[in-house]
Amino acid sequence: MRQAVEFFGIVNLVLFAAIAGVCMRQWRRERAVTALWATLAFVTLAWVLVASRLLPTDPENLAEKVLQRVDLAILLLFPYLLYRFAVAFEPGSRPLARVVDALSATLVTATLVLPSVPADGEAWPWWFVVYAVAFVVHWSVLLTIVAVRLWRAARDEASVARKRMRMLAFASSALTAALVFSLAVGDEGSVGELLVALLATLSGVAFLLGFAPPSSLRLLWRRPEQNRMQDAIGELMSATSVDDVAARVLPPMASMVGARGISLESRDGTRLGAYGAIDETAGDVAQWEFPFGRLVVRTSTFAPFFGDEERKLLTSLGSLTGLALDRARLFTQERAAREALVRADDLKSQFVALAAHELRSPVGAIYGLSETIAERGGGLAPERLEELQSMLTTQIRRLVELVEQLLDLSRLDAEAVVIRPQRVRVRDRLEQIVHSVSPLESVPIGLEVDASLEAELDVDALDRIVSNLILNACRYGEPPVLVSAAMEHGALRVTVHDHGPGVPAEFVPQLFDRFARGAVSAVSPGTGLGLAIARSYARAHSGEVSYRPGAPHGAAFELILPASAAA
Repeated sequence: MRQAVEFFGIVNLVLFAAIAGVCMRQWRRERAVTALWATLAFVTLAWVLVASRLLPTDPENLAEKVLQRVDLAILLLFPYLLYRFAVAFEPGSRPLARVVDALSATLVTATLVLPSVPADGEAWPWWFVVYAVAFVVHWSVLLTIVAVRLWRAARDEASVARKRMRMLAFASSALTAALVFSLAVGDEGSVGELLVALLATLSGVAFLLGFAPPSSLRLLWRRPEQNRMQDAIGELMSATSVDDVAARVLPPMASMVGARGISLESRDGTRLGAYGAIDETAGDVAQWEFPFGRLVVRTSTFAPFFGDEERKLLTSLGSLTGLALDRARLFTQERAAREALVRADDLKSQFVALAAHELRSPVGAIYGLSETIAERGGGLAPERLEELQSMLTTQIRRLVELVEQLLDLSRLDAEAVVIRPQRVRVRDRLEQIVHSVSPLESVPIGLEVDASLEAELDVDALDRIVSNLILNACRYGEPPVLVSAAMEHGALRVTVHDHGPGVPAEFVPQLFDRFARGAVSAVSPGTGLGLAIARSYARAHSGEVSYRPGAPHGAAFELILPASAAA
């Protein structure tokens, strides 16, 4: 039995010395305060184990007695240093910290000033019993706090970090049990002493696995997240959009590193997707830079120490995510191009149908009228001839308007409209537009514009926009039609207001669509292109055309040219 106790004593010395070396290596690599407290704790414990084998059991001279007191004081520091390691991640309450500091300092001082330390087999005086109880309570309470804090905090961590933290919690509990059992141990070499040695060995193994688990054990612990991540990587190949990529890869990423929040951002800072909540004031926030942008991860304060390897895996996963994002963008571009081709084909079909239908009517009328005038003009009464010539003129104007609209559409679709702003007097230009439109429609058109108003704008674009708005008001509204213009907040606003019934609410969403014609416009002349052309020219001019119900009734169409275009 004695040999077994001696064997486990050597094993324990090697174990705790190895733990001290592991902690010291991690501290030298990261220079983190948590690693420093762990290093100090296990260096002190290794020192005590070495000293216990070198110092005599019953010191005789003063030097040996002093070393014995120092050894006891250092042993008292171990639970305190391990407690400081545990609270360094998430500081506890200040009152508790002050009490722990005060009790630890008091016990260390009491150890150094003890009158004597009873030898083996010697009766303990009452003051040493009090000291021994305080010693055990100090160890038990601090190591219990360490075990509880690590165990509770591990609940929200990833698998590897959770098991490492719970290994440390178990090791702290086993070491506390070894100390308590040591008080009840009988003679040297007894079964009780062997049990204490075994508990210490079990604690040492658990501490070593908590601080430096081997790679094979990490892989075993990480298997749930690894399986989920492999499934996510497989699904990435079928992701068809950026949102789809983020939705498939971010949850398993967060699970692997125990992240409270993780977001995917482009290089300009635009958030492509997120999982959980990113709060830079809480937890540990880290960023990983990639060619596509970056990953922003918020984990707990325990993750950098216990999940260092898992966090490194994000680098390779981020690279795969970048490839998936590139693929998704290409797929999106391809789909957009395909949809654009479909829309273009639809527009072409609509254009052909419109040209066949709308051109046939005026061309046929022009042909018939011109043939009638040519063949029978000499035998017709002057009044009848004048009527036929008026009808011919109307159809020619309708044909010219239609051709101009079709040409406008082709230029806008080809983005061949060039905006060349120049300074003009707004009222003079609007008067010209009104006069050019008035002969086409027998509707009175009023004008309310300050004669001194000037603006920087493209004359041709203004003509196209306002003439279409006026024609629309004349055909589908009711007189009078009023054109007004003013400068408001640095923007030029031109409003065309009629006093008709207005636009039905259900038709407003389609009002500016090409070929869109409501129930009223369907029985009126027109192609359904005027408002679409007006808005397209306005947007080419960095402006906008919008509709609102008139007051008290009617329809009001407003052209807005921003400060960059209007002076």
